[in-house]
Amino acid sequence: MGDGLQPALCILLLAVVTLTSACAPPPEAVTETALASAERGKAAIERVGCASCHTITGISWPQGKTGPALDGLERRGLIAGELPNRPEVLAAFVQDAPALVPDTAMPAMPLTDREALDVAAYLYEIGR
Repeated sequence: MGDGLQPALCILLLAVVTLTSACAPPPEAVTETALASAERGKAAIERVGCASCHTITGISWPQGKTGPALDGLERRGLIAGELPNRPEVLAAFVQDAPALVPDTAMPAMPLTDREALDVAAYLYEIGR
């Protein structure tokens, strides 16, 4: 290769690497709930009464209308209109929403950390 071609090749390679790495989602955007159980999540939702305020696919009664319907949650960019939609954030929100969004109408729920992750898994699964 000639001397003039080497800098151009370096610039081209740098541009390709930059463009391809910019297309990858950031690690925090992954909605992986590998250790969580959607089945356990549904049971926790029924136990604490989430459907009293929300319409939730797979929960036939009650069908609350106070809060938003929770179908399609995995396609939403934000939780509660302001939090990044990631499993650990959703789990923290369903467990203690006022701690994350102080002016929310959603109360803290009596869920363990594991149950909150399971609820998140169920809510992501019902929209698939």
